[in-house]
Amino acid sequence: MLRRQCAQTLRSLSSTTSATPWFVDTDVPSPAPARPARPSNVPPLPADVPPTLQSLHAELAGVPHLDAEHLTVSRAMMFMPGPPLPLRMPQGRRKRGGTYPGESMYDTPCGIWNWIVLAQVKEGTESRGTIESVVRIVRKMLLQVQPPLPLPPNAKRRMLNDWAMIDAGDFAVHVLSKAVRERHFVRDPTKETSGES
Repeated sequence: MLRRQCAQTLRSLSSTTSATPWFVDTDVPSPAPARPARPSNVPPLPADVPPTLQSLHAELAGVPHLDAEHLTVSRAMMFMPGPPLPLRMPQGRRKRGGTYPGESMYDTPCGIWNWIVLAQVKEGTESRGTIESVVRIVRKMLLQVQPPLPLPPNAKRRMLNDWAMIDAGDFAVHVLSKAVRERHFVRDPTKETSGES
């Protein structure tokens, strides 16, 4: 009796062969994957931003680890150099103690980079690997840019501070915590008017 029921069940299953298994419901359409919406509170880009920075800004605007209000792309601040050291000739048999450093490209009164990108991670997540995660996202995006950017080799050691910087030749990307941004990257209008830096 049991053999007959099994045989009938096997025949009924073999006669209803289809491409989809019995446990898949074909009547319900599969929903499209949800794309994260770009936050509306992202500061706008300046008008003359290079295309590489535009695509980097668009990539970073969708990263959930970052505080979108503090994702900024701006021109680097230009500082005038201080007074030069008084010239002194090298002395002694080994010719030490001279103050003439030679000529350099850094003697010009402009900075090293033309653009600065500041990306602040969400508060309280700095020690959980978010800075390293954002650095990996930035490096991955910048390594795909054509023509290639002169990125330094990736440091494999873990960062123990609240600040990481990626030098991309013409611009620098700073991934930092709120405390570091408030300490080092907030301009004080009283200092700018009095001439201090």
